[in-house]
Amino acid sequence: MRPSGRQPQQLRSITLEPGFSKYAEGSCLTRFGDTHVLCTASVDEKVPPFLRNSGKGWITAEYGMLPRSTHSRTDREAAKGRQSGRTQEIQRLIGRSLRAVTSLTELGEIQIKIDCDVLQADGGTRTAAITGAYVALHLALQTLVKRGQLTKLPLIGQVAAISAGLYHEQAVLDLDYAEDSNCQADANFVLTADGGIVEIQGTAEETPFRPAQFLELLALAQAGVEQLTTLQRQVLGL
Repeated sequence: MRPSGRQPQQLRSITLEPGFSKYAEGSCLTRFGDTHVLCTASVDEKVPPFLRNSGKGWITAEYGMLPRSTHSRTDREAAKGRQSGRTQEIQRLIGRSLRAVTSLTELGEIQIKIDCDVLQADGGTRTAAITGAYVALHLALQTLVKRGQLTKLPLIGQVAAISAGLYHEQAVLDLDYAEDSNCQADANFVLTADGGIVEIQGTAEETPFRPAQFLELLALAQAGVEQLTTLQRQVLGL
């Protein structure tokens, strides 16, 4: 039995609230159960130096957890003067995931900056961030089309992310903190709506897990991402 009482293949209660931020060109408040992440997409007219005069745009991401997003308060990383390795890894993952479904050539020399701020954490913050960031990006690109800066959306796909793991030797979908902190193995799957794989991060916490078990986790993740991408389209009115 899962601590939450969910079935092995059952997602937490998922909500995506587009347009949450008044000022950002695109935004989405993402809730995966008790994990809440605010994703905003901001347009920057300048691309990084390595892309100047290339005709290509860029999408980058920043990720952070509010001091009291967890059970005990943690200092802001800005106060420490440096980002943790975990933070750097997650924000690079978010950026890679969104660039994988965007034509940077069609975007032109425009940069989209994605900010993912964890308001409350209960496992799966990176998967919630990626899923909500896609909605925020889509809305920001729609804003550029309305402004006449783009003739069409430069999106070539749709992306979402979900976790799956082995909890008490059973494959389960969308781990919350109680499961994530006690699982035998866990993995994060970043997948596209048409079944493509952007990235998979998997780790055995105790003993190695078998290929057949990995395929079981992948099947769960594919079903979960199908639900998430359907929800993304619904909230975007697609």
